[in-house]
Amino acid sequence: MAGDAKKLQPIIIKKVKKGGHGHHGGAWKIAYADFVTAMMAFFLLMWLLGSTTEGDKRGIADYFSSPLKVALLGGGSGSGDSSHVVKGGGQDLSRSNGQVRRGDVEAQRSTINLHVLKEQQRKAEVSRLEQLKEQIENDLRNNAKLAQFSSHIKLDMTKDGLRIQIVDEQQRPMFDVGSASVKPYMRELLRAIGGILVEVPNRLTLEGHTDATPFGSNDRGYSNWELSSDRANASRRELMAGGLAEDRVLRVQGLASSSPFIADDPLDPQNRRISIIVMNRDAEDRFFRPKLEADVAAPAEVPPSIRPERPMLVSSQPMVGR
Repeated sequence: MAGDAKKLQPIIIKKVKKGGHGHHGGAWKIAYADFVTAMMAFFLLMWLLGSTTEGDKRGIADYFSSPLKVALLGGGSGSGDSSHVVKGGGQDLSRSNGQVRRGDVEAQRSTINLHVLKEQQRKAEVSRLEQLKEQIENDLRNNAKLAQFSSHIKLDMTKDGLRIQIVDEQQRPMFDVGSASVKPYMRELLRAIGGILVEVPNRLTLEGHTDATPFGSNDRGYSNWELSSDRANASRRELMAGGLAEDRVLRVQGLASSSPFIADDPLDPQNRRISIIVMNRDAEDRFFRPKLEADVAAPAEVPPSIRPERPMLVSSQPMVGR
């Protein structure tokens, strides 16, 4: 019986559960993502540097060294070497073969195209001024009142643009003797020219000239310099009366007899003249460049406006002179 009871004793199996490892979280994934992002940015930077030309690199360096100078004056050794800061590599970013440094291939081409573009613009401007010259000549021929003054008009092209010179004649002076008072026919001629110049966007320079006849000085020291300046300014007023906007005139100056039209005869009546120069782009750039350079060098000391103030001209009645 004892043996049977031992056989009937139940067998108990104990299962011991071992504790597992705790949850580690996703911190390693964030670190890994940051690493991958940094590597991607690094290789992208290396690719951009490898596909950028030396001229572009110098231009970028010059910009961050002196951005105002580069923006206003086009300064820096590489600021104009290409039309885009970063050219990229190859024709298509999806291609794995044939990747080339397009910046090196196209840098010279871009520079050449820039020169070609400037030359084309210069030729187009010369052509436009030539058409203006023909228009003035045609208007003088077709206008019965102005045709008689065709001998007073001298048109020629200079490095600064189209020069329109209205010269004096012995029997038909443009101004009263020793005065800036404009003759009626001269007033009509200037207003007609002002109406024509309204149609072109170019800025103007006005110059007054006298012959070498000494001007009788008085207590106020009035001379041919003041007389030529007054006549140039009087001509400016007549051009505006013909419809020309005031801001179209950049400079009004009197040169007295320092630049004669007839160099061999300083007393020739044709040396008494008014010159109207329709300025080309190069002449305007030369006019504004010193002001821009001064703004970059000392912006606190230079007024913000780049338009120079018109010089004050002396106005008084001379005694004698032409």
